[in-house]
Amino acid sequence: MNTRFEYLLRLGDDALILGQQLGLWTGHGPVLEEDIALTNIGLDQIGQARAWLSLAGKAENQGRDEDRLAFHRNQEGFRNALLCERPNGHFGDTIVRQFLFDAYAVPLHAALAQSNDAEIAAIALKSAKESAYHLRHSRAWLVRLGDGTEESHEKVQASLDLMLPFAGDLFFSDEVTTAATDEGWGPDPSDLRADWEAILSDTLSEAQLRRPDAVPEQIGGRQGRHTEQLSFLLAEMQVLPRTYPDAKW
Repeated sequence: MNTRFEYLLRLGDDALILGQQLGLWTGHGPVLEEDIALTNIGLDQIGQARAWLSLAGKAENQGRDEDRLAFHRNQEGFRNALLCERPNGHFGDTIVRQFLFDAYAVPLHAALAQSNDAEIAAIALKSAKESAYHLRHSRAWLVRLGDGTEESHEKVQASLDLMLPFAGDLFFSDEVTTAATDEGWGPDPSDLRADWEAILSDTLSEAQLRRPDAVPEQIGGRQGRHTEQLSFLLAEMQVLPRTYPDAKW
């Protein structure tokens, strides 16, 4: 197994699928300012995806660039966390999904910035600035909704109950992550969980939200086992390049 390729795919696919999801909010945000904010965050995610997938293509050394990896893999070839492919739902659902990911992305990028690989560290340093802003944005909205009206509190609590079990995939460890830590170019995601838990606990307290009762965590995305939602996303995202594979813009 090419562990470096697999590790970079996970980073790139998380950003790609989340960016695709956020792009679906364009023109549908609850207010104009938020419409623009979600679109810009989605563009940040797509930019990160391009960087990680480009590096993954180099690691694979099979002639596939970031476009080939994004548009010409089937569902089972994707390695994104299941959380990233959860449906957008209403605004509260999207905010909770984004917050849970952002609380993971901040310590992830901080750790990746310490990589002994200069290319990985450079991408992480740029991404760290973006993820810090993303977390400020999603955290502020989570607090605003949770500590807002009775209706907003109930809706965002239901969103948290729905989304939290899918966060377990973010911390999945296997021989791929072990190789990354042993060779010094990437952290094991399980080591990031304590930081994520601290951010989660502090934010839920301020938002007057309760952590749902423990339920089995849903995992499988890192191994190519996905929900039907990913097939819908890929069908829309990939239709043009697959229909016209030699198109030039």
